[in-house]
Amino acid sequence: MDIYFAVLNFTLSGAIALIGILTLRKVSTPHEVLFALLPLLFALHQFTEGFVWLGVGGHIHERAFELAAGIFLFYAQGVLPFLVPLSIWLIEKVLWRKKLLSVLTFLGFGLAVYTMYGLSTIPSSVSVVDNTLFYNNAWTANYYDAVIYILTTCGSLMLSSSISIALFGVLNVIGLTVIFLLRPYGFTSLWCLYAAVISGLLYFYFVERRIRFLQDLQLKREALGEKLELELTALQNRSFFKK
Repeated sequence: MDIYFAVLNFTLSGAIALIGILTLRKVSTPHEVLFALLPLLFALHQFTEGFVWLGVGGHIHERAFELAAGIFLFYAQGVLPFLVPLSIWLIEKVLWRKKLLSVLTFLGFGLAVYTMYGLSTIPSSVSVVDNTLFYNNAWTANYYDAVIYILTTCGSLMLSSSISIALFGVLNVIGLTVIFLLRPYGFTSLWCLYAAVISGLLYFYFVERRIRFLQDLQLKREALGEKLELELTALQNRSFFKK
């Protein structure tokens, strides 16, 4: 089964990477780069877990297995709680939302530093439980970290003024709740897999942005047309009175 799950991870990562590339091509400002990179980073993350599956089955060298598991954990538990709120903060336009996102970004940075310190000093283990990868580290295995993690990741997504990003956040909350209730030992692996699969929703932020741009352009055109019409009317009235 380990080979099957490894192939599944590699295949999914390829599909998600295509979406990631399409998303990245939609970038029009530097502030959007980090956000647009998220699907591609999710794809690389799942690609890494493919090697973790090969490692638990003994198909690759032990050192390669440890490296893959380490990369997966550091990104999943250490990088994401800072990366997600920061990427949303960079593209948010509504002031009060941006202020709240800045708080979550600083909170996520603190959690990232704390988590990466623990992952660097406390040994982690990876095992298979009911065909699910169980990542375990004594430093991060507590509810306090989990609550802050969910707050900084899902909370920042749901704070976004973009419908597609907020929906991505809501679906993540639903997904993590189901996973926690059914397979809590697979929380890290399954939630990252689920988030990666639905990360294609982030592409629609750029579709949404394009629609808003065209709507704003149409409103400006209509306003300009009305202004020109008023000026033409005023000129005609002046010409009439001169006669």
